Order: sequence, then C-alpha cells, then structure tokens
Amino acid sequence: MDNHTLLSSFGKWVAPINIEKLTEQITQTGQDRYTKKFTTYSYIKLLLLSHLEEVESLHAMSDTLFDDEVQQELGLDSISVSQLSRKHRTVDPNLLAAIFYQLVDQIRHSQPGRTVMPVKIIDSSTIPLNLTNHPWATFRKTKGGVKLHLRLVFMENGSSYPEYANITTANEHDRSQLEVLVDDKEATYVFDRGYIDYERFDRMTDDGYFFVSRLKKNSITRTIKSFEVEQSSTIVTDQMVAVGGPTKRMDNLFRLIEVDDTKGNRLRLITNRFDLKASEISDMYRSRWTIELFFKWLKQHVKIKHFYGHSETAVMNQIFLALIVYCLHVLIQLETESRKTILQISRLLKAKLWKNCRHWLRRISGIP
Repeated sequence: MDNHTLLSSFGKWVAPINIEKLTEQITQTGQDRYTKKFTTYSYIKLLLLSHLEEVESLHAMSDTLFDDEVQQELGLDSISVSQLSRKHRTVDPNLLAAIFYQLVDQIRHSQPGRTVMPVKIIDSSTIPLNLTNHPWATFRKTKGGVKLHLRLVFMENGSSYPEYANITTANEHDRSQLEVLVDDKEATYVFDRGYIDYERFDRMTDDGYFFVSRLKKNSITRTIKSFEVEQSSTIVTDQMVAVGGPTKRMDNLFRLIEVDDTKGNRLRLITNRFDLKASEISDMYRSRWTIELFFKWLKQHVKIKHFYGHSETAVMNQIFLALIVYCLHVLIQLETESRKTILQISRLLKAKLWKNCRHWLRRISGIP
C-alpha cells in the first residue's frame, strides 16, 4: 500500500485501467482525433465518478467540475453540457467493452488457485426505456427497453464478478444467447427455466458442457434409475431420467433432482452432472440468486435506470461503465482481502474520494 501514498482514493480505484492499452486503441480508432481538451480517458473518469455518486443529469455532471479535486483529476476546468452529450454518444462502446474485459482478466488472475470447477451463472435483466426518446429500443408497442445478458462467476469466497455481457434490445429472447454465453468446458453453468431448450441441452451434453437448470412443471420424464437420497437434507428425489414424450425426446439421459426451497416450494432441477451429491447440485442452483442480487445492485447503486443520452451508443456506454465500476470494486476487494461487501467498499470510497488512498485502503482492510 505504501507504493500508492501519492494517489487519491479515486486515483487508486481507477488505477487498474490500462492507460497504455487504452491510448493505443484510441489512436488506432481515431477516437480523439479532433479532441482539444475533453479526451476519452477524461470522459471515462468523469462518467465513472458520475456512476459512483449517482449524478442525476449531464447538467449536474457539468457542475461537478466546480470542484478543484475533480478539475485536477480530469485535467479540465469546465465542460459544457453539449460537449458532454456529444462525447457520450460518440465514444465507441467497443473501447469500454475492452476495458471491462481487461478488468475481468485481472480479477481472474488475482484469485488464488481454484480447488473446484467454477460455477458460472447466466441470466438477463430488462431495463425499460421510453420509446419516444429511444425509438431504436424495440420491445412492445408502447414500451421500449434494452436487455443485459450476463454471465457471472461465483467465486469460492462467496463473492462474484461479471465475466461476459451482451446488450440487446429487450425483445431478444434469452435462449438465443445461450450459445454465446456458454463457452467453457471447465465450468458448470447455472440458469433458470427461461433458457430451457431440450435440443440445445443435448448438444451441450454431447459437446462436453455441464449445466444445472430448473425443469418446467409440464415436462415429461421417465425414471431410469433412482439414487439414494441423502438424510437430513431438503432433497426429495434423485433420479436418472429420460426427458420428453414419444414424439419429442432428448437423446441423452439426465439427472432430475427434486428439492424443497426455504419457502417449501418444490423445485425440479435438471443437470448432466452425475459426479456430485444431490445437495451440491441444489447449492449450485441456489447460487443463482447471486446474479439477481447483482442486477439489484446495478439498479440501486449506479446510474442504470436513468440514462444521460438517448442514442443506442450512449445507453451501451453507460451500461459498460456501470460494469466497470463493479469490477474496480471487486479488484480492491481482492487486493485488500477484505470481507467488506461491494456496497461498503463503494460507500467508503465516496467518503474518502480525494483523500490519500492509504486511509481508504486501511478502512477496507479493517485496520484502525
């Protein structure tokens, strides 16, 4: 930590962004070719700060430059709303996506060696948009929206991080994204009934991918073999089954586990993993709620429900910047080996934003 004594907490927080690689990409794309003062990197830092402090509008964002510390960090003494708006809708989302994936790589390599196969959770969240302002965001006749399709990695310490994101209009069906989101044979994918596709499940099994999902109530199954149920557990049945009826049947045999959740509801879980205990499969599916909590965090603690621009590019930029915020928090959490939540880390950062970062890092680490 002593190596960062001259950095502010904000400076330390954004330090994982690879400026050299970003500059190279900006040069290649000509993103800042006609820029006089408001560079893409200044834009990124200002928008990250705006996410962190949940700034309401571009006007409020412009006003933050009255702060001396913000001026010093960004190398700007002022910026107009029109300049902000123009930059927000012209920055290439691929630049921000590249930063996001670079941070994901840092998180992946910052973790200690895994002892078990990772669990990767797949889900999506729809963000409603006004069709009048966002006519490109097709959804329903009177409603617009975008959908964030996400793959989240569940870490052994109980925390998690987003690993892959795809942003589409809200009318895109979840099942269409499964081919994109499943790409690692050394992981187990967990997803809900919205992704049920028997033909694809057969292909995934044939190709060596593992999954745990929830079977629809009206699914037809035929028991091939029953396994002994663990005592003192919520597992009701554990079976090897054939799935489907006479006219449409899955080629492979799968494992069907019936389990009662904490509210007493009966869940039917389907998986192609026969090497684990039924309770371990149940725990995997239970971890799916991590991604629900992640989406809840995004919608409550960064600016994701209200957008600073109406164009598709502006909306995509704001979403990728929100994901970058989360990844920066996770990297600090891993570096300090802190037990504090992402929300606690964020609150402490806002309290010590322009102070020497040693004070922030000590608080996160629990050092008096």
